Amino acid sequence: MDIATILGIVVFGGLVVLTVFMGEGIAGFKPFLNIEAFFIVMGGTFCALLVNYTVGQILNVGRVLRKVLITASDDEYGEIISVFVQMTTKAKKDGFLSLETDIKRIKNDFLKRGLLLVLDGQDQDFIRNMLETELSFIRERHTVGQDIFNALGTYSPAFGIIGTVLGMILMLNSISDVEEVPRRMALALAAAFYGLGAGYVIFLPMAGKLKRKSEEELLLKEIIIRGVLLLHSGSTPSVMESNLKAYIEPAKRLLVKAAPRATPKTTE
Repeated sequence: MDIATILGIVVFGGLVVLTVFMGEGIAGFKPFLNIEAFFIVMGGTFCALLVNYTVGQILNVGRVLRKVLITASDDEYGEIISVFVQMTTKAKKDGFLSLETDIKRIKNDFLKRGLLLVLDGQDQDFIRNMLETELSFIRERHTVGQDIFNALGTYSPAFGIIGTVLGMILMLNSISDVEEVPRRMALALAAAFYGLGAGYVIFLPMAGKLKRKSEEELLLKEIIIRGVLLLHSGSTPSVMESNLKAYIEPAKRLLVKAAPRATPKTTE
């Protein structure tokens, strides 16, 4: 679980509750308990999403959301590099066919497919084209997920303003007591609060986190492609390790030394 994402949202909510309570007490929460404002903001945002994206892409939001809330293992890079060093050592000693049993135990589908291509005796250009084509489709799927959350972050503040304008129109059309204007205006502004809060605290930050996690995952797959090609070319374990370490920052290179010589548990 990504504690930072949950913590950021929960702490903001706590700060809002504390601010309202310190300023107005329990009575201060009444203007925020506006179900009509909540429906117009969230319902309108979802409807706009339906107009902009296909049903299949929207239904995939749950899977995208899991990527935001799940933290990947810090030693993924170390595990992948260690696996390649191990396999290079074994291939040098016993040949590529000796890797068959090890490949079957690998859970990372992208890594497994690349190693199976080597085991099948495919040439380097074919292997590179196959893996880079798959990588481009993965990048495209990630982009759609990021775009959906960016769209949510754009639509929700807009519908917050729409909800506020709608509430003020209804207020001014039917009001008979001038003293009721401040109370009803506060209720109308609740829609703007919902829209701006959801957009700038939840949706847009999640889109940013998705982008960073996508970059990390794609980097991991680029390391895999490089490792597969080096393995195919018959590189030595030391050359394999130094080449793959070049892809990661110095702080993470230390994890490679401590990484176990075992198959990775990462998933695609």
